Amino acid sequence: MDFNIMLQAHRGFAYLILLLMAIFVIALLAAMFGYSGKITKLLRKSTLFTMIFFHVQALIGLVMLFFFSPGFKAATEAGTLMSDATARNTYVEHPFAMIVAAVLLTIVNKKLKTNDELKMSWVIMAFFALALMLWAFQWTRLFG
Repeated sequence: MDFNIMLQAHRGFAYLILLLMAIFVIALLAAMFGYSGKITKLLRKSTLFTMIFFHVQALIGLVMLFFFSPGFKAATEAGTLMSDATARNTYVEHPFAMIVAAVLLTIVNKKLKTNDELKMSWVIMAFFALALMLWAFQWTRLFG
């Protein structure tokens, strides 16, 4: 498999995840304020699909990182992975933050799937996952 094909798939899923996260946030806010904390079907579905596509995105990214990335191999062999800010952001901070966000989103999905009432701790966890994802998102590579 070619690195460029994986990179294009990773970028394509990034656009889709941004859309799904927006739908998830709207559904979460609607459940919080419009339905008095009742978990709606839209919220459950949006959380599920966001989590699924986020996990697929994470798998594509990790496969790219460890098996296909020429920059990661060059930076680790040269010993400049942590000293170069761009390499550290691309190869360490971005994957780690996205994995943590995926884990948090999985926990939120499980909580929303098994309960009928929304709790504030889950909302905070969901927004923390969103904030972490938005912080680690490669905005300049996607839109620049």
